[in-house]
Amino acid sequence: MNSIEEKPIKQASFLDALIPITVLVCLLGAAVYLFGDNSSSGPNQIALLFATFTAALIGLKNGYTWKKLEQAMIEGITLSLGAIIILLMVGALIGTWLLSGTVPTLIYYGLQIINPSWFYAASCLICGIVAMSIGSSWTTAATIGVALLGVATGLGLEQVVTAGAVISGAYFGDKLSPLSETTNLAPAVAGADLFEHIHHMLWTTVPSFIIALIIFIFMGFNAGGSAEAGRIDEIVNLLEQNFNIGFEMLVPLVVLLFLAIRKMPAFPAISIGAVLGAIWAMLFQSDLINSQIDASQGQAIGYFKLVWTTFFDGFSIDTGDEKMDSLLSGGGMAGMLTTTWLIMTALMFGAIMEKTGLLDMFVKSILKIAKSTGSLITATIATCIGTNAVAADQYIAIVVPGRMFKEEYEKRGLKPVNLSRTLEDGGTITSPLIPWNTCGAYMQSVLLINPFDYAMYAFFNLINPFLAVVYAYFGIKILRITPKHLKQEANAE
Repeated sequence: MNSIEEKPIKQASFLDALIPITVLVCLLGAAVYLFGDNSSSGPNQIALLFATFTAALIGLKNGYTWKKLEQAMIEGITLSLGAIIILLMVGALIGTWLLSGTVPTLIYYGLQIINPSWFYAASCLICGIVAMSIGSSWTTAATIGVALLGVATGLGLEQVVTAGAVISGAYFGDKLSPLSETTNLAPAVAGADLFEHIHHMLWTTVPSFIIALIIFIFMGFNAGGSAEAGRIDEIVNLLEQNFNIGFEMLVPLVVLLFLAIRKMPAFPAISIGAVLGAIWAMLFQSDLINSQIDASQGQAIGYFKLVWTTFFDGFSIDTGDEKMDSLLSGGGMAGMLTTTWLIMTALMFGAIMEKTGLLDMFVKSILKIAKSTGSLITATIATCIGTNAVAADQYIAIVVPGRMFKEEYEKRGLKPVNLSRTLEDGGTITSPLIPWNTCGAYMQSVLLINPFDYAMYAFFNLINPFLAVVYAYFGIKILRITPKHLKQEANAE
């Protein structure tokens, strides 16, 4: 056994790196072809497991022991545990907020306030403001985003476009918020100052967001005639018949936003929001609860059992309208287990690829052809996007390329904020566009729309990386310092 463990490790070749990627792409393509929208409910996970097994075999061939590979996979899964517990609690929050009337109230007032002609742009802007305030695209999508999808249904507008607007706004706000984890992570990896990083991001982020808003405004005007006043009245009446509607139902949302702004960590803040939703349900939705409980064991026990069930199995309602039933039912921790499975298998694959040096091999190959500043920044963005697809996590898509390219940026006299901005332009905002990425899987679990469907409408997330490449090749807002090797020569003199 000792002789096996001491076997020298061979450096991975480009072919080694290409084989598991090819296996993954082929299997994921087959999963989508064979299972369609259900591909994330098991087929994608199996594809990731087979790709992980392929990468592990290459690692064994190159001298890694199974113990080291297994440890890498365990560490990879460990990275996701924080996201997983948040994900589970978000499921509970959605369930209790449906039962409490919080989400129905947001839909109710949204239908009466928001005009169809500018709904898409308004959705994008609202999510942007909320996400910038609380620093979380996840919380924004799970609360405001879910309600806006309900409003879109009432207005007769496209849910996939609405999801694209929600994603665009949520990631714009998250990207520029000093409270966001990724906004702090990128400059930390690149060696830049946080607020200088945010200021430097404005040059690519704000124009991209403005272009996205213009597109959403144009689409809204073209879609404005699709809303039916009779249908809106019908939905409003259904909401009034089944829920107690009032501004007081929005208290759980206000409390959650306040806790987030006060920088309370996501898990306890969302947990408090979920519990408050359950309390609000018992206080204000007694008629609804009475219609759903089995009173044979007593009303108090029936109340308690229903609320408990809502935490783990979500909320379900029968209004007599199939579309509204689908809209007003959901949530629960159990509904997040498929997403949890997807995240774990994706991170296992990413961990093996990084541990065996297969990701590093791609970057070294890229640097051989990235001679200019424009091509270097383009290569960084491409690497971030590729890492999002391969390692399936936005944090890895920031940290790994950041570590790999940092020295090269210094050598070429590029200020660290160029790298930190590029990591966000390529890593942070492309993560929700990939179904098996942790962010893409999360967004599908709360918005119930496949990332492949909303991706073409997430205009901000598509435009921003493209604009960053344009800036790079034209030298727009590319900040420079004295190259590292010239500094060393000057000091030597």
